[in-house]
Amino acid sequence: MNTSIVTQPHAKAPVFIPGMAPTMSSREIAELVGSRHDKVKQSIERLAERGLIVQPPVGDEHDTDSMGRPRATRVYLIGKRDSYVIVAQLSPEFTARLVDRWQELESQVRVPGTFAEALRLAAEQAERIEQQQAALTAAAPKVEFVDRYATANGSKGFREVCKLLGAKEGHFRLFLIEEKVAYRLAGVLTPYQNHIDAGRFEVKTGISNANEHAFNQMRFTPKGVTWAAGEWAKYRLRRQEEAA
Repeated sequence: MNTSIVTQPHAKAPVFIPGMAPTMSSREIAELVGSRHDKVKQSIERLAERGLIVQPPVGDEHDTDSMGRPRATRVYLIGKRDSYVIVAQLSPEFTARLVDRWQELESQVRVPGTFAEALRLAAEQAERIEQQQAALTAAAPKVEFVDRYATANGSKGFREVCKLLGAKEGHFRLFLIEEKVAYRLAGVLTPYQNHIDAGRFEVKTGISNANEHAFNQMRFTPKGVTWAAGEWAKYRLRRQEEAA
């Protein structure tokens, strides 16, 4: 079978366009093997780096959080062959479950009834891609400015980065938490280790002059400021699309 999924807001089953291959998201794979999604994504990245699977495209899956608010989760879109490699690496005992899931997905295939419908669906997908590209292009000058600014300066604190990006602190904090960039530790934003390892953040420690208590402070490195500017632009774009 040679088809590809196009997501629609109220579709009861995936819509497939002839000529491309179906995919399964990294989050689906995580649920199948009972593993954390971030761990599955790390395994996918390592396998891609080793050349055992192709570098998968990225997409967004939309759902709601525990408070009923809409959110988008960044996922990898995995082809059938590579999904078996990934599951074999993670939990070989779940291979049978993966086979069942692929059979379920393939049984849900709904091919457009007419050539005109297929063209319409393809055009809608192309329009969404163009809109996303236009928004990112519009944000490019600001990201370029941030890049030059960050290169010329040292690490920045949370509030400094918010001012630099013109972002409200509450919104930017939510972005960092939802995108698994940082988490709260004793009420203080702390970057995840993978982002520290990537050179985007550093954690400064010190002693408060007021009460002599030790404290930690998350700092954006110049590389981290540039990276955050791009991710923030994409995050805002997704939010605008969800609200539309």
